[in-house]
Amino acid sequence: MLCRNNINRRSSVLVNSLGTSDEHITVVENLQSCNPDGAILVSTPQAVSLGDVRRELSFCKRTHLPVLGIVENMSGFVCPHCSECTNVFSSGGGEAFAQDFHIPFLGRIPLDPKLSQCTEEGQSLAKVFPTSPTIQAVRTVVDNLVAQLKSRTNAKHGST
Repeated sequence: MLCRNNINRRSSVLVNSLGTSDEHITVVENLQSCNPDGAILVSTPQAVSLGDVRRELSFCKRTHLPVLGIVENMSGFVCPHCSECTNVFSSGGGEAFAQDFHIPFLGRIPLDPKLSQCTEEGQSLAKVFPTSPTIQAVRTVVDNLVAQLKSRTNAKHGST
């Protein structure tokens, strides 16, 4: 869930696992006062994950939480030696889901052993491997999310 504070232009992103349990309901209820911009749904390309996302989408609709977009995680595998990205699993399931449900598709993020390495060492992947395909993918997702938020803000205020 994404909440922005328009006074100091800060954003808060709440990462929550898929589900529609009591924890999710409590989080949504408690964050209503900050007027959240919405939820970002995250899926892997496989059909079983997309079923979970379908339930999460229904939950967002029931709780009147706007969906800002969907991200396809684990979309490909970045070789630690040559940095080529190969589809180990299927690919495109998140994008197809987004099209089917008229949700913005924010992008794909591949599996990257360098991300695990940096996380375990307490380092930033963006600083250590700034040209990594994963960093490029994350930047694409962020750029698409920012564009989506600007579009919603402009539509809300009647400007273009």
